[in-house]
Amino acid sequence: MPGLDQTCTSELPAPLARWFAAQNWTPHPHQLQMLHATENALLIAPTGGGKTLAGFLATLSAACTGDMGAGLHTLYVSPLKALTHDIGRNLARPVADLRLPLRVEDRTGDTSATQRARQRVDPPHVLLTTPESLALMLSYPEAPKIFGSLARVVIDEIHALAESPRGDQLMLCLSRLRSLAPQVQVAGLSATVENPAALAQFMGGADLIAADPGPKPDIAMLPTTAAPPWSGAGGAYAARDVLRAIADARLTLVFINTRAQAELFFQALWAVNDDNLAIGLHHGSLSKEARLRVEGAMADGALRAVVATGSLDLGLDWGDVDLVIQVGAPKNIKRLVQRIGRANHRFDTPSRARIVPANRFEVLECVAALQAVEAGELDGDGRAPDGGLDVLCQHMLLLACAAPLDADALFAEVTNAGPYADLARADFDACLDFVATGGYALRAYDRWQRLVLRGGLWHLRDPRAAKAIRMNIGTIVAPELLSVRRGPRGGAPLGQIEESFAASLSPGDTFLIGGQTVRYDRLRDMIVEVTPQPTREPKIAVFNGLKMATSTELSARVLALIGDRAAWVGLPAHIRDWLALQARVARLPHPGTMTCESFQRGGRWYFALYSFAGRNANQTLGLLLTHRMERDALAPLGFVATDYATLIWGLEPVRDPAPLLDPEGLRAGLHDWLAESAMMKRSFRSVATVAGLIQRNLPGARKSGKQATFSSDILYDTLRRYDPDHVLLKITQASAMRGLADFGRIEEMLRTRAQIVHSMAPHVTPFAAPLMLEAGRIPIKGAGNARLLEEEAARMMAEAGLTLDGVDGKTLA
Repeated sequence: MPGLDQTCTSELPAPLARWFAAQNWTPHPHQLQMLHATENALLIAPTGGGKTLAGFLATLSAACTGDMGAGLHTLYVSPLKALTHDIGRNLARPVADLRLPLRVEDRTGDTSATQRARQRVDPPHVLLTTPESLALMLSYPEAPKIFGSLARVVIDEIHALAESPRGDQLMLCLSRLRSLAPQVQVAGLSATVENPAALAQFMGGADLIAADPGPKPDIAMLPTTAAPPWSGAGGAYAARDVLRAIADARLTLVFINTRAQAELFFQALWAVNDDNLAIGLHHGSLSKEARLRVEGAMADGALRAVVATGSLDLGLDWGDVDLVIQVGAPKNIKRLVQRIGRANHRFDTPSRARIVPANRFEVLECVAALQAVEAGELDGDGRAPDGGLDVLCQHMLLLACAAPLDADALFAEVTNAGPYADLARADFDACLDFVATGGYALRAYDRWQRLVLRGGLWHLRDPRAAKAIRMNIGTIVAPELLSVRRGPRGGAPLGQIEESFAASLSPGDTFLIGGQTVRYDRLRDMIVEVTPQPTREPKIAVFNGLKMATSTELSARVLALIGDRAAWVGLPAHIRDWLALQARVARLPHPGTMTCESFQRGGRWYFALYSFAGRNANQTLGLLLTHRMERDALAPLGFVATDYATLIWGLEPVRDPAPLLDPEGLRAGLHDWLAESAMMKRSFRSVATVAGLIQRNLPGARKSGKQATFSSDILYDTLRRYDPDHVLLKITQASAMRGLADFGRIEEMLRTRAQIVHSMAPHVTPFAAPLMLEAGRIPIKGAGNARLLEEEAARMMAEAGLTLDGVDGKTLA
């Protein structure tokens, strides 16, 4: 930020103005607006626009002028532990340069027990934390003393929290903080927001401060020597092209959508890294030590690239990053914009990013995403959903650990939280009744009698239960994770894997973790012991990871792109040929139409429905349609779902899909199926865990994933039989419909595309062939089967008029 505007710097305290001058920086207008804001404020500023410094200017100013008293002054909350570490490093510089008597500490799951205990007695001036750690601190009787002096709360990347239960939890905590410290002022910081007013309402009300958006990003597809494959999600075909781009940059962040794919692509990069460029790996299942090593090496300039998942998505200020590469379609426009902003993290310099589609369908999605970024459009309407009642139940239990609850006062406090502003008193009372007694069907069981009413206040029935309640804090119910260490006992930690994956391993099996191949030796004391096997091929990548569904807006753009031949001009030649061949063999999907097709191959009939409704919705659609096909004696055998389509195979042809796609019939089928399905029980398990009905962690004991599942299944069946109106069952149904089943997208698809267009194709269609490859990937066992599968895939692709490199020219002619 060259140049120095004396008018601007004069608005800063003299020491802070001199520090800005020493950096050759000029404060941005939006930073000064944040400094002088007298009410809660939401700052919308582009990546590199100094949002975090804007949030902390008031704190630094108070320290410079001596206006900061003893105790906790500023609380910083972020979605990521890595972000708190980064902010701590960045704050250390002005604090040291200005010689401020300011103690800055973090408080996350990585913080030692000794330091956490000391912070309860002697909190720092500035505390950097996450929503979960804040909720835990509010559960202690010392909370009024810890937070009574609080003057400022800074919430970073608030848009990322607003879309999840973690945001509900944070806003409930914020309402409690406002009760403990009425003087507190809240600053929300975000770069990617489609509806700032709705986000301000989510905060409980805030003034909007908008910064200049800065230059448009330099973003394009990365040219590759080979065309993307027809299916798959790894992107390994482009490893050499990505490595060349890394070699031409100072520091590159290579973003991958899932942990499994990150491990595999990291291996693919090293396989072609002939010059031994320093490349690191970063994702949430790696050990704390491994993550901190990579973050430190990035900060020190010791790396040329880092392969990462969402663990490095948000806010991290790596100033030397000058290139971002997204491998695989971004699935979400906001996520892409956020990741783009990691490159050239400076306000006056355009971010530089390149996208690598993993397969041919993803080429279309990447082009659509680029068009959305150019148009400045983001996903969704920005309205956060109403607050989750399961999160509210957990919040009640945590507050009861700190002090007795007054129901009326708590209701007033909760409804001051943005997500709960419209909460009905009846729903609040239902949550309180559940927390106190377990509800009608469970009130006879002593273990769920947790609160008791004495003197008009709800007390924790047994104060000893507080420890177990605190041990089960959190709103994200992740798969059970086991620590992986080099064996034998005492070996170095490598990371964590899902318990279900560990249960599938036999001694001698190999898998990837931390960028290396290891051999599974044994499971001992809940520790997975392994031996490094650098020369062996891994059996499989370990992580299920996050399977993100393509957003509604991005899917609509892909559909519009396919249906508009004039828009094909900007597509690669092999994609244009592929679309043209699909139009000749069957029909192309168009906005406003529901396009599907049937064809026969190998003694089976296939039915493909191009819904573009996202992976979760298409998975649900496959389940519902196969049940209806069973009813109609069409003998379905299986299905595969992607973000774009559902492919079903069976013994009889679908000649008229209209009865299968009847909206009322699908909705009725959904309710019948959900009531008995494992998906509903899985959803109930998550809800019951968040709400406190099921405790995964107990003092001195640990419940395995199988035990928790068994317990939740029994409880689910009991409540369905004896208390069908139980609040947790209502939460479960709403959660399953919205999340796991994503039925809302199915209904939206049926509503906006009422015209059904069906083709009886003469053979495998160009669009269906990649779906059949996805289906064929599942049963591979051994090299012989893999070879037969490859040969069969080649024959099928030729039948569809496709080759490995593109479209068969003779077929198109």
